[in-house]
Amino acid sequence: MSLKEINTFLTAAFILFILWFGTEFILSPETTAPNFGLPSWPSGDGGGFLIVKGIRDVVLALVLGILLVTGHRRALGWVLLVEAVAAYGDMTTVLAHHGSTATALGVHGLTATLMVVNGLLMMRETRKTATAPATPVTQPA
Repeated sequence: MSLKEINTFLTAAFILFILWFGTEFILSPETTAPNFGLPSWPSGDGGGFLIVKGIRDVVLALVLGILLVTGHRRALGWVLLVEAVAAYGDMTTVLAHHGSTATALGVHGLTATLMVVNGLLMMRETRKTATAPATPVTQPA
């Protein structure tokens, strides 16, 4: 299996996972939120923030999907690296609010780290193309 095939598989898996998780937060936040790792539920109208989190995740997945489908693999590598910050942010939020350490590290931290690895592999895959010298095109006389 080539590096390109591995990267494509990993990225597609991330897209499907993030899209599924985000959609769950939009459609049924009350059943999905306990798996996020925070110790308490939002009060009052705070449930709307759960839907905002779902929308964020869906948008993150769609950005990855568009870059994958259109073949912008170097940009896809950069975006994977940047989007990992969101997952590290989720991990930090859970830890800072005395949530489940296992969920913070095992779900959010692991997801973020795997996204970084996938992004770095994507950058490695595209390195040769990006650094290859341009071949001069000879024009007919």
